[in-house]
Amino acid sequence: MTRPDSSAKTQTLERTQTQKPRLWRVLLLNDDYTPMDFVVDVLVGHFRRSEAEAQVIMLAVHHKGQGVAGIYTRDIAESKVTQVTGEARAAGYPLRLLAEPEGNA
Repeated sequence: MTRPDSSAKTQTLERTQTQKPRLWRVLLLNDDYTPMDFVVDVLVGHFRRSEAEAQVIMLAVHHKGQGVAGIYTRDIAESKVTQVTGEARAAGYPLRLLAEPEGNA
């Protein structure tokens, strides 16, 4: 009778599935004090929008109360909110931005 070789080891291969990170929307909120030109400059400079896209988004903010500046991973969205808020405050404007998970109404 032979004994199994105790030096033989079984290897287990685990396969993990990676998931894409959840995306977050950066929203610009309307206020009565921030000039429309400043909002357009922010959209072009920070969110890489064309002048025409920036005008459309700015008008959505003005007429509907908010507009989507961009969609990013959470870290990037939060960084953009912080950067733009700081720039707006330095310029003396109360512009508000929010980052929220994609898919919220």
